[in-house]
Amino acid sequence: MFSILYHLNQLYSYYSEGTVNCQGPKENVIEEVVCQSSDIRENEMKVFEFGKEGDQILLVKQEGRLYALGNKCTHYGAPLVNGALGKGRVRCPWHGACFSLETGDIEDFPGLDCLPKFGVEVVPGGGVKVTANKQLLKSNKRARTVCAARAPKGFTAESVFVIIGAGAAGNNCAETLRQLGFPGRVVMVSKENYYPYDRIKLSKAFNVDIKQIQLRPKEFYKEKDIEVLKDKYAVKVMSDDHVVILNDTSKLNYSKLFIATGARGRVIKMPGSNLNNIFTIRNIDDAKTIASILRSNLHIVVCGSSFIGMETAAFCVSKVKSVTVVGTSAVPFENILGRAVGERITALFKEKGVHFVMKTSVKAYNGDSDNNVASVTLANDQELKADLCVLGIGSEFNTEFLKGGEVLMNMDGSVPVDKFLETNVKGIFAGGDIAFAPVMVSNDKQMSIGHWQLAHYHGYIAAHNMLGTPMPLKSVPFFWTVLFGLSFRYAGVGGKFDDVVIVGDVANLKFVAYYCEGDNVNAVLTVGSDPVAAKFAERLTNGKKLKKSQVTGKKIEWVDERLY
Repeated sequence: MFSILYHLNQLYSYYSEGTVNCQGPKENVIEEVVCQSSDIRENEMKVFEFGKEGDQILLVKQEGRLYALGNKCTHYGAPLVNGALGKGRVRCPWHGACFSLETGDIEDFPGLDCLPKFGVEVVPGGGVKVTANKQLLKSNKRARTVCAARAPKGFTAESVFVIIGAGAAGNNCAETLRQLGFPGRVVMVSKENYYPYDRIKLSKAFNVDIKQIQLRPKEFYKEKDIEVLKDKYAVKVMSDDHVVILNDTSKLNYSKLFIATGARGRVIKMPGSNLNNIFTIRNIDDAKTIASILRSNLHIVVCGSSFIGMETAAFCVSKVKSVTVVGTSAVPFENILGRAVGERITALFKEKGVHFVMKTSVKAYNGDSDNNVASVTLANDQELKADLCVLGIGSEFNTEFLKGGEVLMNMDGSVPVDKFLETNVKGIFAGGDIAFAPVMVSNDKQMSIGHWQLAHYHGYIAAHNMLGTPMPLKSVPFFWTVLFGLSFRYAGVGGKFDDVVIVGDVANLKFVAYYCEGDNVNAVLTVGSDPVAAKFAERLTNGKKLKKSQVTGKKIEWVDERLY
């Protein structure tokens, strides 16, 4: 009954708010001429002051039509005017989220909320008049509302969609199901005792408060009628019976199932690996425990020069006596970013006081009388003092509960899915880190890619397909990290290159690196060069390849070309 009332209420909200989000009492609405129609050119974005309180709107002209939207990305507040304008949408310059010009709806991620869409018209004399709701103008975002035109058919209040996993993919699947008008139960199973949160912040700031990184407050899930079962996890899926068995022996019957259980940090068993103060960073409890141990007299060894390992080193080095990174490659990120970029990142870290021991690995952890780690022995027999070790040596998929069942898995535990994220078992979908899914920009080759952005997107795509609205994967992987205050943005498919073309100043960390395989550019890395990564991603999304010959000349012009 609650689901039915919720569904009817959301339909009412959709109609009462109106498609431009500016309805309501007259005193809540602002109307103002912001410019002349001749002030904005075709395929241009501009920001204009609006109202008496210094608020701003984004005005876009495309195919002769004007659009007025909120001017900041709803993820971290990036100015969208500095982003990439695609066909019918604008892409955030920082992290690649995309918003529809027509509706303001979020269409690619990260982020959860949509942009407010305001009324706009050209009045006699050529003025561009914008009409906006004051509250939406001030907040610069709006929650996704039920779209009556998309209300799914064939489902009732008795239908049950179960989501195993409460990360980015699981959470966004649940939200999207409600946005699309699913009238049945939505049950999300969370292994942790928390509501979904922004997991990628953990290795950047161990001492973060859970309230600051929750994706939604707990009231949101009650309002949207999304059941969150905390401290629960699946131990078996009985697909013939449409049943999930949980760790407390309880059973969940499902109509459709979405599996998004993510991955955990890899721990290699070796002498001393069970000592205290050896950590992976996968959840907020890991991060909080590490933060509580940090002291100025500690020696930390970071095992692995992965992004998690390097973010850990960057956060800890100013808080402890020493940080040493141990890695198997010659320089960090060599296989993904290339030798030149890896060398510059190494120099940056050394400038900040981080030590490196490369081309080796840990072969043993040595403990003290209290069973705490005291040192590590490397494969080259060097011994390093270590009061605390953080492991960043890869991950393992949380899919053991699928063993022996009907859902196929690869040897590494990833789950093969088609371009609609459906597994080999009809009605069971998988997404996020565990999904071995087709990647459009790599000719639909299946890959497991553990990106926060892609996990959000998988949840969105899975929800549509679970409801019988076919929506194939069509997203360019987009990744970012922050090291000592510098933002590194990466778009495309990683690790596939035979040459790296670098344009700009690597020494001063303001450059673009193009990762080329033959004559194709498969990926870009940017530092201090926004919105190049966003423009590259939007270009690939629209099926426009970038050639090596286009980035090797003295003057690179592709960034000024139309992206569609």
